Amino acid sequence: MKKHPTLRKTAVEYGIITVATLIMVVGIYVFKFPNNFSFGGVTGIAIILAKISPVTPSTWTFIINMALLALGFLMLGRGFGIKTVYVSVLMSLALSAMEKLFPMSEPLTSQPVLELIFAIFMPAFASALLFNIGASGGGTDILAMILKKYTSFNIGTALLVVDLLITVAACFLFDAQTGLFSFCGLMAKSLVIDGVIENINLCKYFTIVCDDPAPICEFITTELKRSATVFHAEGSYTHADKTIILTVMKRSQAVQLRNFIRFHADGAFMMITNSSEIIGKGFRGFN
Repeated sequence: MKKHPTLRKTAVEYGIITVATLIMVVGIYVFKFPNNFSFGGVTGIAIILAKISPVTPSTWTFIINMALLALGFLMLGRGFGIKTVYVSVLMSLALSAMEKLFPMSEPLTSQPVLELIFAIFMPAFASALLFNIGASGGGTDILAMILKKYTSFNIGTALLVVDLLITVAACFLFDAQTGLFSFCGLMAKSLVIDGVIENINLCKYFTIVCDDPAPICEFITTELKRSATVFHAEGSYTHADKTIILTVMKRSQAVQLRNFIRFHADGAFMMITNSSEIIGKGFRGFN
């Protein structure tokens, strides 16, 4: 039977979601909106609509997000994620609040490349945090959920086409510089998201060949609070009996284990490999 998440775990998750959403809001409002960077998503649509109407991008974002939430509840029912609802509402309200509290009539700086970097990195970093704990930024993700349920479309391709159309529209509605910056943002944002997620989950995988596994295993279990798998092997050159230890741990623990083996297990042979994701007890996939 699946365990219900504890109150503490839920509070931590929603704390991370809140911080990530606010980081996303700052990146969008301070750097994306004033420069008209339109590289996809609801905020990209909002920038385009704001250009051809008297309504601000923040207001359009609120309207579109609320419409998509209503559509999601209508078509997905109880399968609609509460985290997605929370992110969509919080982002929409926070953008509206920023518009009233910190009105911006022009870009923060005179350096569009610098602002593009922040317009890409901050929302992408926030999205990576959200994806990493099973949440999403709402918006076009809601459309993806609906398409997945009711059609056989390739969702990734469909969303990419939508983002591409938004970016192309920016080339016609704004100047060439803004359009080209928007294309750069479209190409870079997915790379940043993937890179952040990979670094968040990065672990170290150890393959240790040694003669005496006892002190190494004791250090792993007692000091690092991890486990290991041990099996016996034979050296192909000397035909001597060897022991192989397999273990996985976080980066900070990996440094401790590496140093311990170097100074206390003379003759041991280590192979340390980066692993972008570990699923199992003590890592991901288990409560």
